[in-house]
Amino acid sequence: MSDAARPGPFRGRRLLLVSTNYAPELTGIGPYATQLAEHWAASGARVRALTGMPHYPSWHLDESYRGVWRTVEIRGGVGVHRRRHYVPPRQTALKRAAFEASILATGLIGPPPGRPDVVVSQMPSLAGGVIGARLARHHRVPYLPVVQDLMGAAAAQSGIRGGGRAAAVAAAAERYALRGAALVGVIHESFVPGVRALGVEPGRIRLVPNWTHVQGPTADRAATRARLGWPEGVPVILHSGNMGLKQGLEVLVEAARLAPGVRVVLMGDGNQRDALRARAEGLVNMEFLEPVAAEEFTDVLAAADVLAVTQRASVLDMSVPSKLTSYFTSGRPVIASVADEGGTADEVRRSGAGVLVAPEDPAALLEAVQKLAADPAAADALGAEGPRYVAHHLSREAGLARFDDLLAEVLRDGQGGGLR
Repeated sequence: MSDAARPGPFRGRRLLLVSTNYAPELTGIGPYATQLAEHWAASGARVRALTGMPHYPSWHLDESYRGVWRTVEIRGGVGVHRRRHYVPPRQTALKRAAFEASILATGLIGPPPGRPDVVVSQMPSLAGGVIGARLARHHRVPYLPVVQDLMGAAAAQSGIRGGGRAAAVAAAAERYALRGAALVGVIHESFVPGVRALGVEPGRIRLVPNWTHVQGPTADRAATRARLGWPEGVPVILHSGNMGLKQGLEVLVEAARLAPGVRVVLMGDGNQRDALRARAEGLVNMEFLEPVAAEEFTDVLAAADVLAVTQRASVLDMSVPSKLTSYFTSGRPVIASVADEGGTADEVRRSGAGVLVAPEDPAALLEAVQKLAADPAAADALGAEGPRYVAHHLSREAGLARFDDLLAEVLRDGQGGGLR
């Protein structure tokens, strides 16, 4: 039975989802917000989404939205209310503050009409969390924020210019957004200490991991490699997704410099793309690919020999990359150049589908690539653990069911009033 035909527990409920990122964005938080909202709409709920203009991961406004200040779309049964905001092409603490302030202003000035039964927000953005808290308080309804990244920690750990000063401001905004929530969802247990430090009691924290939002590969691997111009016998290491500061992608550029016989591919966009291209100038084994369409995304991932997830050594407890769910689905081994004590390392270890190397160490990363390239059978066996992990723990059905349980708990406990 399809979602649309299946009676849902939220039929007739009025749900407001606040998420700065939403479809047509294909990476990051957007796909999760979209699939969640459309799932609830298919169950019979009346869902509105308050969101921004598409801009991620390029950090440039989508051309089709230029000149648009506010609009309402119907996507998958969801009323999508978009509000214009500033999009900084480069990240500094000041520009990020302007981005958040513009989201906050337009969201509070022009929220969707009507009184919801519950307000759900995705954090980040910080502004989205604050908007959700304010609207829930205004309507005296329960508020449910879901923490995808901890922005206070991000400001301190990511290397953004002015991040030290911004960290305290971001943490104060997070504290405001979380302290009155009925419950707080976190996508990984490594976020729990940070959320508790913001004043949330442990009994109000619920674990709701992300799910894989992509389908497995279907194309012939050799044919995809040939189409991409990747010769057989040449190891290909691919990083897909946002090219930002916290990723520390310089380690891959330097790995390419050390090993001309290894092809290093960065696929995606982000505010550090131009700087990385400049750093890689003259490296014939370094390739930059534009983001690909959803229907061929995992085919491209599966065509690589190794998939890379990288983070600065300072990134510990503020982020677990959403790309991991797609990586695991592709069936290729993952090399994680990340801090051993962080949430990303925990997830790679748990999956059994990858190996860990020291962050910001191109020689260590290369050694792991070459070891896997020298033993294709071992590499295939390692990669095969990814789809198994997805099937048991990260399926879309399981992920959405966890959110259903969370929402049902909030609605059940919040029948008598609004925020705490």
